[in-house]
Amino acid sequence: MTGDGRGSDWPAQAAGALEQAVQTVRSKTVEPAQKATKAVVYGLLATFFVLTAATLLIVGLFRGLVVLTGEVWIAYLICGGILVVVGAFCWTLRFKAPPPDEEPDP
Repeated sequence: MTGDGRGSDWPAQAAGALEQAVQTVRSKTVEPAQKATKAVVYGLLATFFVLTAATLLIVGLFRGLVVLTGEVWIAYLICGGILVVVGAFCWTLRFKAPPPDEEPDP
């Protein structure tokens, strides 16, 4: 036992240090992993709903065009044209490759 009276308090100090270490590890590992998992799950869920809505919208547009025009081929032509325009727009937004770095010869 030491003269300052802290000799019997070491188990509590050790438990406190261990708890602090566990909290530090948790805050640096588990919490970011939970946030990333939530982002992935919500992203997949949103993507599923958007793709389902887009599919139903295209089918509804096609059916409406068949009813309005009375001809199936016109509905195919209009829906195909719209999808080609949307695809061309998305193609213009793609990432462009950076120009290659050329070093001058010494």
